Amino acid sequence: MSIRSNPFKTGTIAEPRVPRTNEVITMSIHEVFAYLRVKNAPAAIEFYKAAFGAKEKFRLAEPSGRVGHCELDFCGTTIMLSEEYPELGIQGPQTLGGTSVGIHLHVDDADATIRSAVAAGAKVVREPQNHFYGERSGTIRDPFGHDWLIGHNLEELTPDEMQRRYTEIMKDSK
Repeated sequence: MSIRSNPFKTGTIAEPRVPRTNEVITMSIHEVFAYLRVKNAPAAIEFYKAAFGAKEKFRLAEPSGRVGHCELDFCGTTIMLSEEYPELGIQGPQTLGGTSVGIHLHVDDADATIRSAVAAGAKVVREPQNHFYGERSGTIRDPFGHDWLIGHNLEELTPDEMQRRYTEIMKDSK
């Protein structure tokens, strides 16, 4: 394994090893973060604070004010965001004309959280309703083009019971 310098971190890091044919390299994933790309990151940060009670952990800003990185704490879960960087191919939903990703927030009260997001400037995509999988949820689109599925638990179900209910619904929809 060769060692190379990392310009963003002191010390060195090991380059990834390329597996030989039919060889599996086991890895350990420590965390997964959603990383949002937005136009007007300062406004987005303020929206997420107002809509969801997010707390800003820190941000890195260029001298021009463009936010290169920000971490927000959503009650123990980190969501990262940055401005668009078109020169690097980094674009948000507003530039791309939509998003193919939804972020699911599991909360104590979906209706209240959706009302809070709407009061902060979000649009309702789907009103909250009870679902076969034991959750009440709805969807909002934030002012920056990201979709948020917001739900709370109604009942604990096994995967088998969810599948049974789903199959039943799909039979009825034909």
